[in-house]
Amino acid sequence: MIHAMVLHTERGGRGPRLVLVHGFTQNRRGWGELSDQLAVDHEVVRVDAPGHGRSAAVEADLPTGGRLIGEAGGPATYVGYSMGARFCLHLALSSPELVRGLVLLGATAGIEGADERAARHAQDLSAAARLRRDGLEAFLAAWLAQPLFAGLPAERSGAAERLENTVDGLASSLTLAGTGAQAPLWDALPSLAMPVLVLAGERDAKFRDLAQRMASAIGPNATAALVAGAGHAAHLEQPDRFLATVRAWLRARAL
Repeated sequence: MIHAMVLHTERGGRGPRLVLVHGFTQNRRGWGELSDQLAVDHEVVRVDAPGHGRSAAVEADLPTGGRLIGEAGGPATYVGYSMGARFCLHLALSSPELVRGLVLLGATAGIEGADERAARHAQDLSAAARLRRDGLEAFLAAWLAQPLFAGLPAERSGAAERLENTVDGLASSLTLAGTGAQAPLWDALPSLAMPVLVLAGERDAKFRDLAQRMASAIGPNATAALVAGAGHAAHLEQPDRFLATVRAWLRARAL
């Protein structure tokens, strides 16, 4: 189900193209100063993912959202965080000709067990109902209060930018593109032939383990790295360390 076929983007900088895809409840502005720093020597395309920002009217599941992101970004290195990483992973598997390189932060290739996956989908649907009941501001306050974001300073949380989203957009995202709606992709990971950097915050135990497992499953073209002193939102908690890791990886691969 898609109400609009084109995702909103903003562009800046010159050089090899990077497409940045944010996490759930964020939008194209969710990268803070990182997008400006990357634009010093790259063309940076910031995407509003389906259900978010000025793409709030786009209702798309992960495969469709990945395709729409590829249409918006074109041939590039794709950098995705959390939900954005899952969209980028789907794009890389379905349209590898568009993905010159792939950077995944806080990513998963899906929940393998059917019962656990169904339970997570029920949790996502419950969150969508809570969002509709409580409204955007209350939902976002509760979202950012999760232990997952305990290390995220308030001044870097992008609270004002998150309020640009809509109840309907975020609810559709939870329903169609939440982790519980993601088909497991583990068996497909070895088909990824482009350079891949799989990142996690050092303090993000769940996604730290997932990063190592994903990189091992992909093969020798994949690198796993941890952002020291960071939790799930590693790029916002430790932006300098995140940027240094990504820049070194891009430079080494001429991306």
